Amino acid sequence: MSTPGWVSTLGALVRQRARRDRLQIAVWAVSTGLLALTAATGVAQTYGDDAERAGIMRLAVANPSILLLRGLPQGAELPAFVFFQIFTYLALMCAFMAGFLAVRHSRAEEESGRAELVASTRAARTLPTVATVVHGVAASVALGVAVALGFVAGGLPVAGALVSGAATAAVGVAFLGVGLLAAQFARTSRGANSIGAAAIGVAFLLRGVGDALGTPSDDRLSMTSAWPSWLSPIGWAQHTGAFTADDLAPLLLCLALATACIAAVFAVQASRDSGASLLPERIGRRAAAPWLSGSFALAWRLQWPSIVGWTLGGVATGLLAGSLAGVVIEAARTNPELAATLRSIVPDADASVAQVLISAMFAIAGVVAAGCAIQAVIRLRQEETGGTAEPLLAARLGRVHWLADYLVLGVVAISLVLLGAALASAAGVLVSGDDPALIADSFAAAAAQLPAALVYLGVLALVFVLLPSATSALGWTLLAAGSFLGIFGALVGAPEWLRDVSPFSHTPVALGTSTDWSGGAWLAVVAVAAASVALLLMRRRELR
Repeated sequence: MSTPGWVSTLGALVRQRARRDRLQIAVWAVSTGLLALTAATGVAQTYGDDAERAGIMRLAVANPSILLLRGLPQGAELPAFVFFQIFTYLALMCAFMAGFLAVRHSRAEEESGRAELVASTRAARTLPTVATVVHGVAASVALGVAVALGFVAGGLPVAGALVSGAATAAVGVAFLGVGLLAAQFARTSRGANSIGAAAIGVAFLLRGVGDALGTPSDDRLSMTSAWPSWLSPIGWAQHTGAFTADDLAPLLLCLALATACIAAVFAVQASRDSGASLLPERIGRRAAAPWLSGSFALAWRLQWPSIVGWTLGGVATGLLAGSLAGVVIEAARTNPELAATLRSIVPDADASVAQVLISAMFAIAGVVAAGCAIQAVIRLRQEETGGTAEPLLAARLGRVHWLADYLVLGVVAISLVLLGAALASAAGVLVSGDDPALIADSFAAAAAQLPAALVYLGVLALVFVLLPSATSALGWTLLAAGSFLGIFGALVGAPEWLRDVSPFSHTPVALGTSTDWSGGAWLAVVAVAAASVALLLMRRRELR
């Protein structure tokens, strides 16, 4: 019996996507699996005592800010403690992978014109979308399997590990649907990725707010989340209660969301022209503004909305740091475990609790700044693959000048994010009536994060020159791994040599006039060296 033509066509499209994404998916899956393994083994080594874990869990239940960043406490047993510490970050990685994958094989294909060519064959416009769904589901499942294997290898129960893997994969499938739907609204892949990333951020925030507003149990070792958590796919996956309840029913909500989004995608595609979008493009000016006459000005014009978005993220982080300083200091006086937890994030014996808190919160601002820099370099790759870089480089603009302009833009973007965080933190200190000395510490902590963010800018520029096809995947993966190891590595007991890989492990701790800036200086040297090598090699690098 012969195979139907549409089956062979679908198989060819799925294989094409799998071949194209084989490196990116492998990097995402392996790094996420290693993150799960590191968390499982590290927590077992660092918090092997039941009483110690119970004390930390009660501390988390009593501090909504910890729940906002972590998860939903479900007991002090080792497996449940690991799930509380790491699951939301595993889910975030799968969500970003699936969302970017969806846009790459939908809106980006329409931008390049390849989608129209494929639609002119017997594949039409339906089978490519079906192939993207099949490919995205398979990639999410692969990452979920990696998470399960990481937990099992870390000595956690197999049943709970499988539930954790299924929950991680379900979050990926949900945001695969969200990414495909976002591609119908935005006219560019950059816009679709921004919508998808914003949706992931909102989901994380809703989950965090729901957990922070939840109701603790009588023993204060577990909590029942509030209703906002049930508005988030990450919250749905978290409610599986892996290693405790092992309830797969909440994952049906993830699948329902994915099904609804994908059904809407097919409905929109039936009436939408190829290359068009539901959100109309704003008509540009007939003539460019006088200032828009150079490569840097063009790069700024293309990137300023995303830079503003990242800067607002830095402002939110800084405001949280400044306004919470007094509250956490007071709590640390009566609860030494809170101070110990903060010092595991920022291990400096000479720092006060306030300085430790400021440095810990600004480490998150540093991650936001590094993310903004990564997006600047990824924009380079998008200009190259979209064909818009070639007309620019055909004129008098050279490759090195082009890359240098985006590197300068990355430095400006990083500075704006950290400056916004510092100003917001200072405002939070003034409004809350805390020690004015924290204002200076806020600006020093912001400056301390600058070299780490610059390392990501320089290193990813080098990746763009040497391995351009891996720019996006490696950029986000390196940031996710580096931020986790640098901020939470000590908290989960990761080996020191592994934590030292992260630039965020070497950022100076703001200690007023006695701050040791040597770590930041070395990071700056690495950043400058990587950027310099990238600029030198760019002279002979061909467009791809």
